[in-house]
Amino acid sequence: MAEILVLIDHAEGEVKKVSFELLTLARSLGEASAVWIGPGYEAVADKIAEYGPAKVYVAADSELTEYVVAPKVEVLQQLAAGAGAVLVAATGEGKEIAGRLAVRLDSGVLTDVVGVTPDLVAEHSVFGGSVIAHAKVVKGTPVIAVRPNAIALEAAPGSPAVEQVSVALSDAAKGAKITERVVQEKGERPDLTEASIVVSGGRGVGGAENFKVIEGLADTLGAAVGASRAATDAGWYPHQFQVGQTGKTVSPQLYVAAGISGAIQHRAGMQTSKTIVAVNKDPEAPIFELVDFGVVGDLFQVVPQLTEEITKRK
Repeated sequence: MAEILVLIDHAEGEVKKVSFELLTLARSLGEASAVWIGPGYEAVADKIAEYGPAKVYVAADSELTEYVVAPKVEVLQQLAAGAGAVLVAATGEGKEIAGRLAVRLDSGVLTDVVGVTPDLVAEHSVFGGSVIAHAKVVKGTPVIAVRPNAIALEAAPGSPAVEQVSVALSDAAKGAKITERVVQEKGERPDLTEASIVVSGGRGVGGAENFKVIEGLADTLGAAVGASRAATDAGWYPHQFQVGQTGKTVSPQLYVAAGISGAIQHRAGMQTSKTIVAVNKDPEAPIFELVDFGVVGDLFQVVPQLTEEITKRK
C-alpha cells in the first residue's frame, strides 16, 4: 500500500480535529503516516494513535516552529519521496504549505477538497454545493488540502511506529521569522469548527442585542455560536463566527438554525451536519428543504421556550 502522509495541525499543545479527519481519510487511501512538526508530541501521542497511523514521523526541533511555513514544507519535502499523496488541512496555513510543497515536488495541488477516492480522485463542492467537481493530479506526488469537517471521523486505535526526523533548514526557509505569538482569549464555548453542537442566528435575529437569545440556547446546550453572512455583514456578530461558503464549514452532530432563511451560501457551510433543526417564521424558507426538524414560528417565542425546557431537563 502507498504511504499517505498527513500533516498534523496543532496549536498550544492541542491537535486540531481536522487532523483526525485527515488520518481517517488517509487510512482509506493507503497506509497512513502522521507528520508531527515541533515539540510536544509525547503529550498527544495516545490521541493520535487512536486514529490509526501506521507510523508517526516526529520532527521535534523547536527551530522548525520559529519561522513561517517554509520549515514545514522542507520537512514534508524530505519525507514525500515515494509517498502516494500528502494530505494537509485546507486552512490558511495549510493551503500555503500545499502550494509551496507542490512547487518543490514539481507536482499538482488540489485545495478545498471534500472527499478523495482510493484512486486519488478528489471531490470539490463548488457554487455553494450545487455542483460537485472531480479532479486528479496527473504528475508527481499529489498534494491535497482537505476542507475541515468534510470527513466523518472514524477511530482505529493502534500502536504506530515512531521515527525521529531531523532537517537542516535552508537559509531560504529562515527568511521570515515569527517574532511574537499572542494567544487569543477563549470563552467557555467550544471552538466553532470543532463543536459537536452549533446554534446559529441569521437575519431574523434582527440586531446585535438580540443575539443573546441565540447565546442563551447555545450555553444551555454547551454549544458553539454561529451566524449567517447576513448577520455578520450587518455587524450583529463577529465575522469569525460566520458559517457558510465564505465563512467556516461546520459538521456538528446537531445544528440549530434560528432566523436563517437558508441561502445556498449558508447551506454550503453546514449541510453535512448530522441533525439539522431550523426555526423560521416563513414556511417557504429554503432552509426547511434541508432540515430534519423544522419549526415554523417566531424565534423570539420558540428559542426561549426551548432554552427553558432544556434547562428543566438538565
